[in-house]
Amino acid sequence: MARIRANGIEIEYEETGSPNDPMMLLVMGFSGQMTAWPESFKRGLADAGRRVVVFDNRDIGLTTEFAGRTPPSPRDIVKGIAEGAPVHEQVPYLLNDMAADAAALIGELGADKADILGVSMGGMIVQLMALNHPERVRTLMPVMTTSGDPSVPMSTPEAAAALTAVPENRTAEAIAELAVKGRAVYGSHPDVRGSDDDIRAASVAATNRSDRPHGVARQYAAILAQPRWHDRLASLNVPTLVLHGAADTLIQPAAGEDIARRVPGAEIEIIDKWGHDLPEKMVPVLLDRIVPFLGRNAPAGPA
Repeated sequence: MARIRANGIEIEYEETGSPNDPMMLLVMGFSGQMTAWPESFKRGLADAGRRVVVFDNRDIGLTTEFAGRTPPSPRDIVKGIAEGAPVHEQVPYLLNDMAADAAALIGELGADKADILGVSMGGMIVQLMALNHPERVRTLMPVMTTSGDPSVPMSTPEAAAALTAVPENRTAEAIAELAVKGRAVYGSHPDVRGSDDDIRAASVAATNRSDRPHGVARQYAAILAQPRWHDRLASLNVPTLVLHGAADTLIQPAAGEDIARRVPGAEIEIIDKWGHDLPEKMVPVLLDRIVPFLGRNAPAGPA
């Protein structure tokens, strides 16, 4: 792992594959660290001829923390939006800023463009990268995510509650138990979902690496206060592959279908038994969709 300055912050990142290959940037979701990407997924993309870059989003992991900057409560953000208040000016940062981080990272690492894939909140970020920084984007892959259209159904009540649950005592073990419970609600079908022991171990390792509950709150505020972008997606002119799980209850498949309807020429795959997670058994399934898409849209040379 290494660190580089981009867009005015210090970003922790890691590379897999040859530095001479075209770059592929993976953008993690809400509260997730770059260590959540399966090694087999990164290696599979690298073996397909990509310089794979993962990184910690701002306020999470080992990237710059925006300590001391307190956002309005989620309830106040939602109320302010309903009343037409300029809530986007009242939060520490927006998804637009996180998209600018990722776009700047591509350039600072010496690439012109990158294939960009983001999951969940990361899928929102990559859409905004394509809209706000098109010069940095070769192909776009929004995964298990939404167009931001508030009229599209999002989470089931059970999934929303699992996502926002807070442990009574903030220990690595307590956080891990919530991760196991949450995965049972919005994760993949038991046939492909990781074991409870694996989920628990990954959660403990992530908490021991970095635990930033205030950063999580600021990221959530960024999602809620971000000005909607769904009406802008029709302006995109970039090869796009939308991937979503049929079993996703946190961001339901209708949200992915909405993106695909809005982006001209977008391809979409709704995958059986897949939920809102990245279990090891899903890696070959995802690579079977992504690698051919990359092949059809390969650059003429390194970028």
